[in-house]
Amino acid sequence: MPPQLKPIDQQVILITGASSGIGLVTARTAAKRGAKVVLVARDSDALATIAREIEEAGGQAAFATADVGDLRDVQRAAAKAVERFGRIDTWVNAAGVAIYAKLVDTPMDEHERLMRTNYLGAVHGCLTAVEQLQREGGALITVGSIVSDIPTAGMGAYAASKHAVKGYVDSLRIEIEGDRLPISVTLVKPSGIDTPIAEHAANHLDGAALLPPPVYAPELVAEAILEAAQHPKRDITVGGTGRLQVLVAEHFPPLLDKLGHKLLPMIQDRTRAPTRRDNLAAPFDGGRERSHDQHGRSVSLYDAAGRHKFAAATAVGAGLGLAVLARLRGRG
Repeated sequence: MPPQLKPIDQQVILITGASSGIGLVTARTAAKRGAKVVLVARDSDALATIAREIEEAGGQAAFATADVGDLRDVQRAAAKAVERFGRIDTWVNAAGVAIYAKLVDTPMDEHERLMRTNYLGAVHGCLTAVEQLQREGGALITVGSIVSDIPTAGMGAYAASKHAVKGYVDSLRIEIEGDRLPISVTLVKPSGIDTPIAEHAANHLDGAALLPPPVYAPELVAEAILEAAQHPKRDITVGGTGRLQVLVAEHFPPLLDKLGHKLLPMIQDRTRAPTRRDNLAAPFDGGRERSHDQHGRSVSLYDAAGRHKFAAATAVGAGLGLAVLARLRGRG
């Protein structure tokens, strides 16, 4: 049964990771457009403040304190959403943490915690969402990353978690299609986005952590999420330069193997000491949409092209051209 998705102003949208970054921007944007939003994260103080601000501005919001690494927490958050608003129409998995370190220098306890939040957190969200959405239908949207398609020096554990998320979501989509459930399954893959994730990350590099360039504004991801909440999408890449990076990685992997380590200096600022506080085990510094120092591009021509069939076809044609070129070079 094909999913019948409602306009945003008729929806109840649950968002994990809603206390900062992409999740917070998405929640505020959806509320401004008339959606009832349910904010889920570990930081109860930040969530209470955000929900109050939304309601004072005329929106409708509820919140549930939960660690997405705990399935029971996620289930309780869903129950609270249903108790308050009667149903859930769109579920957004946006919770995530990061580690900046070479893989051989990544502490195992941090690696396990990251996988519990980024991978199992998405799994817990998906399982709970399917349970809630399978009756009346809706959208299940998971925020992944372009690093689910490319390896990344200095953020290898994060890239591995996003590879795992992509594998899970793509497999779940097949099963949902096979069971004919009225659920749209979307994976959103942002490029580097101007959020506090680098400042909240566990950092074992020599300098302050930076967002992988180029950096885009979080509103672009929020727009992609809300588009998928209304119109079924399989996957969406946010940021044209990020899409180009993926194409290069797919078609010229030996080049990336040899030169990828040269990108390591681009994700750290050695003129500043690395911070030693992180949000892997416990939340801090909630309520922020953006980083302190980096400013994201507010426009992406690639994203705009994706909303117009002719321009999108042109972009696909360019990608196919790169693939053909790669094959010809490989034969040579």
